[in-house]
Amino acid sequence: MVGKIVLFTTMKNEGPFMLEWVAYHLSLGIDHILIFTNDCVDGTDLIAQRLEAMGIATHVDNSVKEGGNPQHQMLRRARRHPEVQSAEWLLCLDVDEFWNIKTGDGGFRDLINAIETKAGKTVDAISFAWKLFGTSANVSYVDAPVTRQFVLGDNADTYHSGRAFGLKTLFRNNGMLPRFGPHRPKGADPETEDQIAWSDASGNLLPAKDVGWRAWPGFDHSFGRIHHYSVRSVESFLVKRDRGRTNHINVDQSQIYWRDMNANHTPDLSILPKAAAADDALAELMNDPVLADLHNKAVGWHRDKIQDLKAREDWAKFRDWLGNNLLKCDGI
Repeated sequence: MVGKIVLFTTMKNEGPFMLEWVAYHLSLGIDHILIFTNDCVDGTDLIAQRLEAMGIATHVDNSVKEGGNPQHQMLRRARRHPEVQSAEWLLCLDVDEFWNIKTGDGGFRDLINAIETKAGKTVDAISFAWKLFGTSANVSYVDAPVTRQFVLGDNADTYHSGRAFGLKTLFRNNGMLPRFGPHRPKGADPETEDQIAWSDASGNLLPAKDVGWRAWPGFDHSFGRIHHYSVRSVESFLVKRDRGRTNHINVDQSQIYWRDMNANHTPDLSILPKAAAADDALAELMNDPVLADLHNKAVGWHRDKIQDLKAREDWAKFRDWLGNNLLKCDGI
């Protein structure tokens, strides 16, 4: 029997997108969510606090000094948190990443059982690779689930760019991998590292010492991918660029990032049944008047920020460039 599964994340000004993401992953069997926030002005932190009051999540203030790295600080702090320490399985994920599991009932527990059945042994880590999704020609921000708006993504068997095959890892909280990274846990003891069973998304094992932050050659996606909506609409990407990255904080999310992440090659509707299955959980969240009000205020802030960035003369060339590079491939 698979025990407690805890998801941990860091956010800044992601309020409009939080509730869909929370509802979706709760519907897959996540038992608790640990939400670290820093420097929020759109109410992301207030949404996390309300989710804590409802028993769904725990909010942690992740304030950093100027020039600090919010994600790295979160990863250090998460290790010491009681919710993390009490978990059997752990997962670090961003709010634009959705696990699309294609085995059993589509939840994490059936995934773990399927992986271990295929591998023929208990596993310590299961990595899924990204599948990038681009704008799907959406220019304007719309307050609607991203899983339904953005349906053009990367090809199934090739990768849009060198960034496109990053992975995320569900791992057993057994001390074998004591350090946390954004893509996979680390810190294995060299004397016992060869005992770690690390699986791709189909039960095929790779030595832990050979696992990096990207999918390795021969990586099998049979049991699913992580749908990564890293750009969303053109208007929302403006806000994302203005906010800055949680990891490489001094790296501008400009043309290079857009080219690397805006994959619109082929339609993929495979996540929609799971998104529909999460509708009841999302409706329940939105039925809470406090959460609904906070969500609507975050949406309003997002729209106001878009108008501000569209009016700034120093962003004019970048806005025009985005409009001219909406799809960048022949998927539509």
